[in-house]
Amino acid sequence: MNNKPLLLIVEDDEKISNFIAATLTANDYKVIRAAKGKDALSLTSSYGPDLILLDLGLPDLDGTEVLKSLRQWTGIPIVVVSARGNEQEKVEALDLGADDYITKPFGTLELLARIRTAIRHSQKNLMLNPGEQEKVTVGHLEIDYQKRRILLDGQEIHFTPIEYKIMVLLARNMGKVLTHDFIMKEVWGPYTNEIQALRVNMANIRRKIEQNPGEPRYIVTEVGVGYRMMED
Repeated sequence: MNNKPLLLIVEDDEKISNFIAATLTANDYKVIRAAKGKDALSLTSSYGPDLILLDLGLPDLDGTEVLKSLRQWTGIPIVVVSARGNEQEKVEALDLGADDYITKPFGTLELLARIRTAIRHSQKNLMLNPGEQEKVTVGHLEIDYQKRRILLDGQEIHFTPIEYKIMVLLARNMGKVLTHDFIMKEVWGPYTNEIQALRVNMANIRRKIEQNPGEPRYIVTEVGVGYRMMED
């Protein structure tokens, strides 16, 4: 399973975007990119990245508007990377919910250090809180929250970022019925009404963990309501 953190670069300057992407890829990160604010919102909803690098000077929406919008529905860590270096703009971005602020031009080592720190502090976005167990086992299925690994019969199973978030959400609420709306809001945010996207992801998950997807052992469907992860 490829558990490299997925980062979204929101930057309209192609040279800077290329530089950041190359730096991150060389340091074992996966990267997706957006040059506009609206695209950033859409990609965040679709891919659920582990961190967002956000430029404030975008061609369609001001970066602060993107930040406000994201903070209405997600706790994904956001590091602002901007040429706007005055103190008031930094304070505004941080007050709006940015986790950190880097002023252009910046050094590669500084950027990587800020990213590591932000991801390390974002465990809450994976629903792992201090004092909670680091692993959960249900039958032959084991979810390791710290290492972001899921094993079945001791074998690691590949999950997409969205599938992994669905699995963690269900595991953290084991035994409870989670409605379709609740799952969609927690995983994708308010930018999708497509219950079909949830059904497709759930079908993919079941193919990976269920011996017989038609008679699921781990995740059951509550018809017309949602899904529930069975307790051991």
